[in-house]
Amino acid sequence: MGSNEQAVDVTVGVLALQGAFNEHVQLLRQAAQILGKKDIAERKWTFKEVRNEAELNSCDALIIPGGESTAISLVAQRSNLLEPLRDFVKVLRKPTWGTCAGLILLAESANRTKKGGQELIGGLDVRVNRNHFGRQIESFEANLDLPFLQEADGKAFDTSQLPFRAIFIRAPVVEKLLPNVAGVQEGEAKVEDTVIAPSRVMDESVSKKIELAQVEIMATLPGRTAALKNTDTIVDPEAGDIIAVRQANVFGTSFHPELTGDPRIHVWWLEQVVKAVDERIR
Repeated sequence: MGSNEQAVDVTVGVLALQGAFNEHVQLLRQAAQILGKKDIAERKWTFKEVRNEAELNSCDALIIPGGESTAISLVAQRSNLLEPLRDFVKVLRKPTWGTCAGLILLAESANRTKKGGQELIGGLDVRVNRNHFGRQIESFEANLDLPFLQEADGKAFDTSQLPFRAIFIRAPVVEKLLPNVAGVQEGEAKVEDTVIAPSRVMDESVSKKIELAQVEIMATLPGRTAALKNTDTIVDPEAGDIIAVRQANVFGTSFHPELTGDPRIHVWWLEQVVKAVDERIR
């Protein structure tokens, strides 16, 4: 960085209402150290736990951790944080990453859910299948090939070719990619035991810089569901289950990178945050 340049401040929050928020903070700090060794502009990183609207408003990006999506949603409602979260993700379109329960909350539609039993934030045009792999006994680990990690390679990161050992705990999957529509996903509202997120209009100044393209599949898990017993879910064993997606500012994973000690996905995501922050200040 040149002598006349100043470090850019970037604040990343982790929603700390319930779940594995502390583990995310630790991996974010580790990821920031790795980024500091790479040949990019210097950043002054702040990582903070978010429990109220003021803390959320101070953030440039947010992680919604794994935990119990229903509990997180309920606490957010009681804390008057649910609407600010929807504004953060869907109006201001700031970078947001949801893991496991966070993916459920960021979906525009979620099934296996009683009406009124779960509020969604939305932001990803997908339907998620809650607890897709069964209950706690069906929690498992799997090696994943994540091509997007090669984007986070560089001189300071020489392990991008290694598989990512992912942890799935009562994990959801993306059951269906939905069309990008203006307003709510009305077709999904007609599906039994399915809830949908309310619509929000993107801020006009933000819409000039962000294009809401279709959902991008970032990772799949081949053949896992087909091998499970006692499941009534019909799947294509060749296609596999969709376990990571991205759409504009929103990223979601079915699994728990924060529980692995492997910072590679956090490094990659922080690089996406850097790009978004740089675009906003231009």
